[in-house]
Amino acid sequence: MNPEPQDAQGPLIYLNNAATTWPKPSEVLEEVAQCLRQPLHEPGRTTGNGSMDYPTAAREALGAFFHADPPEHYVFTQNATDSLNLLIHGFVKKTGTPFHTITTELEHNSVLRPLTALEQDGAIRLSVVPFAGTRVNLTAIKKAICRDTRLVVMTHGSNVLGSVQDIKPIAEYLHANDIFFIVDGAQTAGHIPIDLSDIPVGAFVFTGHKALFGIPGIGGFFIAEPDAIAITRQGGTGTDSRTLAHPFEMPMRFEAGTHNYPGIASLYAGIQFIASTGQEAIEKKNRDLTRYFIRELKNIRGITIYNENPDLPVVSFNIDGIENHEAGFILARAYNVTTRTGLHCAPLVHECIDGGKGCIRASFSYFNTRDECSAAAKAICEVAESADTQVSSD
Repeated sequence: MNPEPQDAQGPLIYLNNAATTWPKPSEVLEEVAQCLRQPLHEPGRTTGNGSMDYPTAAREALGAFFHADPPEHYVFTQNATDSLNLLIHGFVKKTGTPFHTITTELEHNSVLRPLTALEQDGAIRLSVVPFAGTRVNLTAIKKAICRDTRLVVMTHGSNVLGSVQDIKPIAEYLHANDIFFIVDGAQTAGHIPIDLSDIPVGAFVFTGHKALFGIPGIGGFFIAEPDAIAITRQGGTGTDSRTLAHPFEMPMRFEAGTHNYPGIASLYAGIQFIASTGQEAIEKKNRDLTRYFIRELKNIRGITIYNENPDLPVVSFNIDGIENHEAGFILARAYNVTTRTGLHCAPLVHECIDGGKGCIRASFSYFNTRDECSAAAKAICEVAESADTQVSSD
């Protein structure tokens, strides 16, 4: 390869939106600032007035956004990983005796690691079903189900392949067979329309800092069946403080302590931004950028693209003759192009698609432009040509 690249010149091209969207809408930043400028409105805890009740407003916004009520069934957490841990461990605690659980090869470590820990502790037996092409279908789930299957946890959208799973028939089958279904919607919430009134999930997990345009540190879940999950955290809720037992009322059942009010404000504002911009318009722009970028990459010699028809604005690829970490470093230092490299916290996917070596991931948001995609593709082309020249000289 060439000597260590010089520091990049020119504006930042940020293509790591599947991790955290950037930039944030100005409306989101202003709402966070407004939240911090005023005293907190804590229902049941404070006697002030005039401040906005962000938790209630955000729950109502989430209910409208996901088309599922009641608002009290939306629980706030730190992020999707926090939500998944609370739900998975809470379900196991509630069930009590060991049972069989199913997940998939497409999962993020936020699913795989809690389930693996529980398996190692003897609390569950775990089956990991394969994906075909870029998806897991109902047939694969059915084959894995046995007499004591009580829980299925799976992603809605792959953070590596950008494929959206058809969760409705899976949810309907699991619901009919009394199997609790937790869906990880970290990659889909905000990108595609999601109607939870039409999908009988047990719980649906979301995070604020990705396609919902919020700031880091806020996430949550919608739970259709609260009684299926044991309380695993206790503390102050501002209600029924005389009793030493944590309250069972929703949403306090799963929330304890002071909320992340700036994060909740950002989540509320992010949903408002999507509504005012139009989710169809956002989805169309992301789709157009993704297709254009893939077309550009396909014209470059030595590029392997792992899904040429993603449902989400996620493009994972490798460049022949150069490790993905090194390529990402060069793109950042020499071209000011921010991507993501490595295993993307989804090791089982990579075992299947690239032998576990990892890849480069470019992911887009509404604030990216075609010019940025073109410049990034040109930079990737130059890196690929340099790698090809080095291989040829060797």
